[in-house]
Amino acid sequence: MKHHAIQVVRELRRHGFQSYLAGGCVRDMVLRLEPTDYDVTTDATPTEVMRIFPETYAVGAQFGVVLVPVPSDGREFDPSGPPHPIEVATFRSDGLYTDGRHPDKVQYSKSPEEDVQRRDFTINGLLMDPLDGERVLDFVGGRADLAAGIVRAIGDPERRFQEDKLRMLRGVRFAARFRYAIDPLTFDAMQKLAPGIHQVSRERVRDELNKMLTEGHARRAFELLDESGLLKEVLPEITRMHGVEQPPKFHPEGDVFVHTMMLLEQLHAGSSPTLAWGALLHDVGKPPTFRVAPERIRFDGHVEVGVAMAREICHRLHFSNDDTAQVETLVANHMRFKDVERMKPATLKRFIRMPQFEEHLELHRMDCLASHGELCLYEFVKEKLRTTPPAEIRPAPLLSGDDLIAIGFRPGPRFKEILVAVEDAQLEGKLHTRTEAIAWVRSEFHSEIV
Repeated sequence: MKHHAIQVVRELRRHGFQSYLAGGCVRDMVLRLEPTDYDVTTDATPTEVMRIFPETYAVGAQFGVVLVPVPSDGREFDPSGPPHPIEVATFRSDGLYTDGRHPDKVQYSKSPEEDVQRRDFTINGLLMDPLDGERVLDFVGGRADLAAGIVRAIGDPERRFQEDKLRMLRGVRFAARFRYAIDPLTFDAMQKLAPGIHQVSRERVRDELNKMLTEGHARRAFELLDESGLLKEVLPEITRMHGVEQPPKFHPEGDVFVHTMMLLEQLHAGSSPTLAWGALLHDVGKPPTFRVAPERIRFDGHVEVGVAMAREICHRLHFSNDDTAQVETLVANHMRFKDVERMKPATLKRFIRMPQFEEHLELHRMDCLASHGELCLYEFVKEKLRTTPPAEIRPAPLLSGDDLIAIGFRPGPRFKEILVAVEDAQLEGKLHTRTEAIAWVRSEFHSEIV
């Protein structure tokens, strides 16, 4: 990827234009990290860029941004090749942002120094000349802030956030990801303008939250969201966990918010988004179901309430149907582990063969470590998974509907119930063959045979 970005810079230079690597890739290279993508900035207009690279995608040309497919060789650019093209942006200054996300109009510039003034944070405002020993151009104090560990808006923080409200979430994410502090003036502007985050599309908010949850510093990210006032805007259900006490016997760590943050702390970089959201939302039903009974604190029905709330949150943030279903399932089943040692074999086998059960098991492990610390039930399930052959967990059916018809049953809703009963007996180890299953059905359901 870096090689291809340098080729783009070289080609633009060959045609007489200024050109540099820009933004997050420069930041990461200065930090000696591997960038995930590379951006290029230039004084060539989008029309001129597209003339040099005929296969360019003009997806954001109105904002001075085009995408150049990575080359298949030194000169030919293949639009069908790469999944991550090089973004090429023309030096510009931006006009008003009346939609809180994009400039109404842009004015192209010949000055890289003017261009970086429109960017979000100083650590993302660095340019690099890859053809001159990777010389860094720093017009905004970004290198000093990288060295000091500070996320600071370029110029006036309020203006930067009023231009693009998503920058507030990005600032939190960068601070958490790099374990940096947020500059006080920048943080004050976040707190002041946090309600404006509702101007940002829910998909973009969801994507930023996903990154916060899966980049390895989720607890810090959500604590910063809370302190900045952004959390109560994007996920008010999580802020309501504050001060909701839990039974000390099971939750010596404290209230529901503290417990949830302790789960988020265990999410490693690369965790699946559904597991991360399951961790965040597993106890979301506790605040509305909290009550103090004579014997102890209770959360009657918190699982069912939590499932409904998780569903609403996922719909609000435009999750896919599959991801919504998995998050709901994680919330719905997180309390079932307390019963695993008492479950009938059939019930336990059905439980551990649930789709993506590894996420259920990992959520249970994190839940335990964020509360009482006991992992005996986790180890019990792990041992069952290790010692139980897959064919016993998900055996081939012994009977079908056709078999029931041949025995003499009339087709109808009872078919499913009878076949489930047969599978239960099979999972319990009572039935092993088709012959045994037919005999068992004749005996157990003889009154229903026509």
